[in-house]
Amino acid sequence: QVQLVESGGGLVQAGGSLRLSCASSGRAFRLYALGWFRQPPGKEREFVAGISGSGGSTGYANSVQGRFTISRDNAENTAYLEMNSLKAEDTAIYYCSTRRTLWSMYPNEYDYWGQGTQVTVSS
Repeated sequence: QVQLVESGGGLVQAGGSLRLSCASSGRAFRLYALGWFRQPPGKEREFVAGISGSGGSTGYANSVQGRFTISRDNAENTAYLEMNSLKAEDTAIYYCSTRRTLWSMYPNEYDYWGQGTQVTVSS
């Protein structure tokens, strides 16, 4: 069983930055690909970024490409989402999730989810 805990959300002004963390309690963290997703108010959950178990492969949604960076520290069982140049439309609950194979853009392909952390960007 894998437990994921997100942290680092908060209120920030447009143009600002935040770094989200996703801590895993499961063993063999390096064997799991990880995805960050978000759910804006009244909308469906959407893909933000993904990273392979080794960290060698990453991918981003077009809406965050060039502004967000996903990374991981397997020694610390933690993944990160660095968010820069934040916009009001980035306001959402952010979730991390894991699966045993390659990262995916589709939330229903992930096995474990955290409880989410709220990010609010004021314009």
